[in-house]
Amino acid sequence: MDLNRRTAMAAGLGAAASAMAPGTPQAAATTPEAAATASEATTTTARAEAAAPRALAIRAESPVSTNIPTARDPRASGGRYLRLRTAAEPPHPTGWFATYRVHAPHAGPYALTAVATAPVETPHTEAVASCLQLSVNQARFTDLDRSQPHWYESPPAWGDLSVLDLGTVHLRRGDNTLTFRVAGPTVVDDTVAYALALDRVTLRPLPAGPVLSEARVRRHREGERAHLRLSLDSPTPRPRAVHYTVIDYFGRPATQGRTTIPAARATTTVRLPDDLPPGHYRVTAEAGTRVTTAFARLPARTPGTAGPASTPAQDSRFGVNLWASSLLPPSRLAEFAAALRDMGAAWVRDGQSWPAAEPAPGRYDTAHHDRATRTLRAHGLAVLDVLSPAPEWAMTDASLPLPADLRHAYRYARRLAAARPEALQLSNEPDVDTTLSTGDAHAAFVKATALGIRDAAAEPPLVVLPGIAQTGPFQDLMLANDVVRYADAWAFHGYPDPAEEGEPTVPGASEEQHTLARRHHARVPLWMTECGAFLTAPPGRDLPYDRQAVQARYLVRSFVEGLAAGNARQFWFAAPPLHDDGVYFGLFDREFAPLPAYSAFAALTSLLGAAHFVGPAEQLPTGGHGFVFDSGRGELVTVAWAASDRPVRVGAGRAYDVMGRRLPGGAVTVSRDPVYLVTPGARTATATPPPTRPRLSAAEHIVLSQRYPARNAAPGKQDGDAPPPYGYRLGRRTRMTVDVYNFGSEARCVTVMASVAGGSSDGWSVRPVAGTRACVAAGGRVGVRFEVRAGRTTRRREDVRLTFRARLDDHRAVPPSVALVHRK
Repeated sequence: MDLNRRTAMAAGLGAAASAMAPGTPQAAATTPEAAATASEATTTTARAEAAAPRALAIRAESPVSTNIPTARDPRASGGRYLRLRTAAEPPHPTGWFATYRVHAPHAGPYALTAVATAPVETPHTEAVASCLQLSVNQARFTDLDRSQPHWYESPPAWGDLSVLDLGTVHLRRGDNTLTFRVAGPTVVDDTVAYALALDRVTLRPLPAGPVLSEARVRRHREGERAHLRLSLDSPTPRPRAVHYTVIDYFGRPATQGRTTIPAARATTTVRLPDDLPPGHYRVTAEAGTRVTTAFARLPARTPGTAGPASTPAQDSRFGVNLWASSLLPPSRLAEFAAALRDMGAAWVRDGQSWPAAEPAPGRYDTAHHDRATRTLRAHGLAVLDVLSPAPEWAMTDASLPLPADLRHAYRYARRLAAARPEALQLSNEPDVDTTLSTGDAHAAFVKATALGIRDAAAEPPLVVLPGIAQTGPFQDLMLANDVVRYADAWAFHGYPDPAEEGEPTVPGASEEQHTLARRHHARVPLWMTECGAFLTAPPGRDLPYDRQAVQARYLVRSFVEGLAAGNARQFWFAAPPLHDDGVYFGLFDREFAPLPAYSAFAALTSLLGAAHFVGPAEQLPTGGHGFVFDSGRGELVTVAWAASDRPVRVGAGRAYDVMGRRLPGGAVTVSRDPVYLVTPGARTATATPPPTRPRLSAAEHIVLSQRYPARNAAPGKQDGDAPPPYGYRLGRRTRMTVDVYNFGSEARCVTVMASVAGGSSDGWSVRPVAGTRACVAAGGRVGVRFEVRAGRTTRRREDVRLTFRARLDDHRAVPPSVALVHRK
């Protein structure tokens, strides 16, 4: 991993010199004689600071060579800066690039920073840029592919630009060249484009090396040889001794020793013990400076069994949230996908920007996202893609965040289904956004998109309902609109209370949603498409290790309790490193080293296998919790934990700790860290067969959607915390429209009827403005106008249900449209 060993030292090395044009000598460059004097004047701080080498500054708008245009802005260092935003393919073979010449007074390491737009959203701006590549002195380009937390914490500079830490480079004395190249396109607002804004580049001298810069152990499995690779930042002129220690998840020593990096070399490797058990390990290495890292030793694959390594992805219960376009540099995607599959994850939840995928009606550009999907699937991962809010061109003030015309949603969903992801989820947490949208509007959107997916192919992707953040009136209204018949899976999210200290409690979201599903006679599996914990991390730091352990324990408990409640599939949020306003998510640290939760996930999937829930564990000690699963391998696996240490006898079975390490026989201690007890057993639970997918009827291809003027919009959800009333705000007389969509292949005629129920429904009446019969062409839309009247006895600010039904001419019933309305 990269080492931040030089940050504090670099901060005191003097202010930046004035901007220097390419090839211009550094006006304030320190002479060798001055440097020698400074090194001897250790007793006088002021003299040492005065003699410290100055930073080298480069104005980005003055390169030696570039094909990136400049733009003017008085806030830029020289009034101009490089600015690129284009969908055009870059010139071959150079790409979009800028080369600078810099004169270094001394050879050695320099800290490289730039005032530029970050490749991820930051607290001060949502603007993003493409990832960059860097070449020093015509050497091979390297990717500046740091993690989201690294970029997210970049301090603001001006406008959308931040001060970016680009790492350390080694310069020779005299002239050097730095070449920045745009690595590829990224999603920028409503387009996929090559994007860069670059104002100033600064190089600050660092203490001369070589210094220890990296310790690394590649991901591997139990039984495979593993090596610790130790690296200096440059070859050492004389042999360099390195001391290293390796400890396990519990803080116990695993191995330690001393090795030597030979003269004229920068690296050496140490073979780790072959008998290391599976788990999470932390490495500390010292050679004047200290570096740390972590690695995962994964459980061995068992040949001929139906564990995660051999189970088809579509059949697995275990998934993670990815959001690759926002959280992962493209150069890391393939390796990251391999790490997820090795961990036992079989599903990834991802998504793309609808505005970028369809920048204009009917003009699609999904190539950028399709490449990522192909990479994920090439590594054996099944993809659940999530539909994002609609493009601006498709929305009105009254429809936000949905398209005003649902035919756009139908066509877009059909286009996405043609790419054949394993599943498509129809939106993300619509119940807690900040818009005025309502459950009935989302229900109509769900029906239209589901029909687009189902009509795309004979075996279309699975249709997954929106991921609901919490039970409440929004979801109740969606369900009243009969959306479940259009779906293959019901979806929801579950997080603990963010304010809860210590060990988070797994929320009751799974039990609540399964109860709701039974009440609505839903015959589809339930997926928890987000689960995770809110854990805080200090600025610029990873989670403290005690919080990393909390995350690992919570991950196991969350999955076990969710699967025991009946969840058919569950997705952890999130897999990549992710920092959001002081809260850290992710299974990897900011340098992409695995956290303990990564190894806990691997142990969970390896030991539970098919993870068919059997029932609660019996004969547990007081305060213990346990759940029994059928692994699908002729074994019963009990997962148990307790708030305090409790002994449990293993008997004839085998026991494993939370990291997947085999424990000695006899008695084991059940504690906050879950343990697994594996015993032989006949299969006592079977997998639920997938629900049948009958073709949707002609009546189900008719979608009713209530449309009101913007002045009658609902009060808004306020992130899900709004008090009642929730419905459209109507006056004494309100004209509105019921849009009748026909997504079938033949013209259909329907008769629309209205009714009001609930609350003080007496006093409400609904009358057609003209007729109630509408004939709609295939793929067409017809509006049927009504006037809704509130009588004098109607209570104000009390919601009632306004329902519109329709029948085809052959009397088949169309699924209803049910909305909440109230008198203002």
